[in-house]
Amino acid sequence: MGRVVVVGLGPAGADLLTAGTLAAIERVPHRFLRTVRHPAAAALADARSFDDLYESAPSFEAVYAGIVDALVTAAGRHGEVLYAVPGSPVVAERAVELLLADPRVDVEVLPALSFLDLAWARLGVDPVALGARLVDGRRFAVEAAGERGPLLVGQCDQPHVLSEIKLAVEDGPERVVVLQRLGLPDEQVREVAWDDLDRLVEPDHLTSLWIPELAAPVAGELARFHELVRTLRAECPWDREQTHASLTRHLLEESYEVLEAIDHLDVEAGTGFEHLEEELGDLLFQVVFHAVLAAEEGQFTLADVARGIHDKLRDRHPHVFDPAAGATTVEQLSTDWERRKVEEKGRQSVMDGIPHALPALAYAAKVQKKAASQGVDWRSVSDVAPGSVEARLLELVDEGRTAGVDVEGALRAAVLQLRDEYVRRHPPA
Repeated sequence: MGRVVVVGLGPAGADLLTAGTLAAIERVPHRFLRTVRHPAAAALADARSFDDLYESAPSFEAVYAGIVDALVTAAGRHGEVLYAVPGSPVVAERAVELLLADPRVDVEVLPALSFLDLAWARLGVDPVALGARLVDGRRFAVEAAGERGPLLVGQCDQPHVLSEIKLAVEDGPERVVVLQRLGLPDEQVREVAWDDLDRLVEPDHLTSLWIPELAAPVAGELARFHELVRTLRAECPWDREQTHASLTRHLLEESYEVLEAIDHLDVEAGTGFEHLEEELGDLLFQVVFHAVLAAEEGQFTLADVARGIHDKLRDRHPHVFDPAAGATTVEQLSTDWERRKVEEKGRQSVMDGIPHALPALAYAAKVQKKAASQGVDWRSVSDVAPGSVEARLLELVDEGRTAGVDVEGALRAAVLQLRDEYVRRHPPA
């Protein structure tokens, strides 16, 4: 059985390497590095790195499995090999965990200084007294689910990781401490506003966060689902081929299936909710999928989507969030809403922005409603011949709209009822 000696490169430069690590590096000629992206990596001359696996493997778990297989093979060939990892071998090192559990190889782990030691020193805290917990930034939503802090978050090496951390928290703290490149000449320890975490911080592989307290537990389910969609995108052949354009028909189909589930909802009887929940999940998948694609393209993330709609709705509801706005009527709210949308988007008319792909009845109701919000009767600008089929349709839409009836939904419900009644009276032979 071959043997793997695992050493840690410490949290910073070669000056923080332990004597035991230096002796092992000197003694074992066949050496491997998890990554060369570490200040002390230069201490291992002629070592092979596994950076190529990070580029080619479909997932991090596949990277770790590949590292273990390569080390086991090399240990069997040479008798003994050395494996060097950033920081401490026993802190956030999945490949080392897998090595220790692998019966094909004998493993010796030498202790090393961790980035945790420097983090506690810079923060001036006793982690035991505070009950602090270390979590992986890439798995923050899962590992920190239900937690309120304090949390030290490692592996915050990419902008999207910071965005996902923000997304996973329902009510973030006002400020968070960002620790970068501890132990190096350009180290930084600074406070950043929670809202600016993924805007002002340029993360690298030596970035971590200190979150003293969270006001609300992590929203684990939504973030766990986001993580699943990203995994599917990376590893499923069908998901890998999709684009924004190719998904449009699925988005449309799922939207109509949600509408159909609502049509069959019986609130008083309490039936149909399970079906609606399922269809809303399918629709949510489409939303998250588009956000994942946009994040790959460097455009926006799911956190940006949530933040954008949050801020937009808050701005458009001053009567709710601004006590000085005072109470207003539903009619005035509608007028103000349309005015704000025109101002925000630089539109020339309230008619701009109505989706042309809407079904005809829904489109007609939308146009009539937009006109009415500005005090205009649609009849005053209509050139449709009185008494024509088109005019009668528009009158029916107007009658339903002014009565508070969704004409598109009402017609859909009536047709569904007709269909179901036909099937009941004329069952298949």
